[in-house]
Amino acid sequence: MEIYLVFSKTGTWLSRLLRFVLKKKYVHVSISLDDKLNNMYSFGRVNPNNPFSGGFVIEDLREGVFKKNPESECIVYKIKVTEDQYQKMLSELEVYEKNQKILKYNFLGLVASGLNIRLKRKNRYFCTQFASILFLETGVFESQKHPEFFKPIDIIDNMNNYEEIFEGYVTDYVNNYDKMN
Repeated sequence: MEIYLVFSKTGTWLSRLLRFVLKKKYVHVSISLDDKLNNMYSFGRVNPNNPFSGGFVIEDLREGVFKKNPESECIVYKIKVTEDQYQKMLSELEVYEKNQKILKYNFLGLVASGLNIRLKRKNRYFCTQFASILFLETGVFESQKHPEFFKPIDIIDNMNNYEEIFEGYVTDYVNNYDKMN
């Protein structure tokens, strides 16, 4: 079985700020259970027009922030997982989706992480914190690092069975995928 890990650069003010601070191109992470990437799970903008409306989101490369920022770029990894890991991930994602209304973006935790302060807040996550928790809880990887300190590069550094399948503009991924299917 396979899942997909998408790192992206959208051009939003938070994305630009994080790229400046982290000195990395890709600062946002999403997880998808299929290669079409219609449903990518993460923590980010609930409303693409409001940078302060953050929470658990189901993103689509064809809509929302990605559509609003046509120069968005991404790198997509295919990760091999066991049937058990896939089913656990599906169950965990269903819990997040059921609780979507109470889940918020962890802006304060993101700042604290940058200052090397661990700040774990109930029902609040930033994208790399969410992805690392999901991967740790489902056994996709193991790490002694606290999820509150994960940066995008840390996630891929902890992976074993992965393959880069695309890097470039989001619109190119979407157009190539849609032409093939």
